[in-house]
Amino acid sequence: MQSYKKILLTKNATIKEALEVIDKGAIRIAIVLDEDEKVVGTLSDGDVRRGLLSGLSLDSSIENLYYKEPTVANINDPKELIVQKALSKQIYQIPIVDNDGHLVKIEELSKLLKVTAKHNRVILMAGGLGTRLRPLTEDIPKPLLKVGNKPILETIIENFAKYGFVNITISVNYKADMIKEYFGDGSKFGVNIDYIEEMKRLGTAGALSLIKERPQEPFLVMNADLLTNVNFEHLLDFHMVEHAIATMCVRKYDYQVPYGVIELDESKIISIEEKPVHEFFVNAGIYTLSPQVFEYIPKDEFYDMPTLFEDILSKELKAVSFPIHEYWLDIGRMSDFEKAQNEYGDIF
Repeated sequence: MQSYKKILLTKNATIKEALEVIDKGAIRIAIVLDEDEKVVGTLSDGDVRRGLLSGLSLDSSIENLYYKEPTVANINDPKELIVQKALSKQIYQIPIVDNDGHLVKIEELSKLLKVTAKHNRVILMAGGLGTRLRPLTEDIPKPLLKVGNKPILETIIENFAKYGFVNITISVNYKADMIKEYFGDGSKFGVNIDYIEEMKRLGTAGALSLIKERPQEPFLVMNADLLTNVNFEHLLDFHMVEHAIATMCVRKYDYQVPYGVIELDESKIISIEEKPVHEFFVNAGIYTLSPQVFEYIPKDEFYDMPTLFEDILSKELKAVSFPIHEYWLDIGRMSDFEKAQNEYGDIF
């Protein structure tokens, strides 16, 4: 995770410093940062050679050598888009930046094209009753409802497998046998699946107390009624770079007040704002957690995920947010289910 720090340069670096940095790295490229540590350029060994051949010395600045319009990808970009950017520009390494332009990691095209299995566990919460989707869920659990040509949960599992997450635990309750029968041990989907069964409602975090072999590495938790193309690998990377105990994916939600809003000072009108729009960040139902969280999760008690985050914050431990900008849909109501049917083909 920290290897990219070996290949960083400032805009004021010399050619000699650039050669040393490029030589230390294994990818024959250096990343140039400004004073705010934002990515402003890239410098290859070929750029350095051209500078020396043009008469520059080892003590010359790299200012006129590095490429000032680098191709970068956002930490929220799905793998397919990152690969497309790299191929279109014929580059083999691409910097990944956060929303402020700060470097998070370097992706190599060869690794993007080859999926590497990860040990990190994924825990999918599939025990809900799906009452708001009745009568569809009277005879089938919501995660098995088909969107497109396959169950919601199958799409979720395929998306995780695409990023190398192959160790999956499914928490089941309502019509658990149907889910177990469909997915089995996961072998036909290219993953390893085991199950935990809630005999009573324990909440998203409370269900984690049922896990027999607790993860020793950061793990991902997600509700099994979500459709998204979040880059799960980058979510895990972000959690580790931030050294967080817990990371919550958040989604921007806009709410427009349908009336003119009046600001008052006692009876005096100060201002009138017609139908203002308020922006909020809401819980997106996707999390990355470090193993330490098990210290705070009670056994056999209802304990939801927001409460876990509140407890972590009360203990002054680090919890962070990971904003989602790509496709995300919580299939909680019939209108959401219909929307998912209409959008599935274009998104997935």
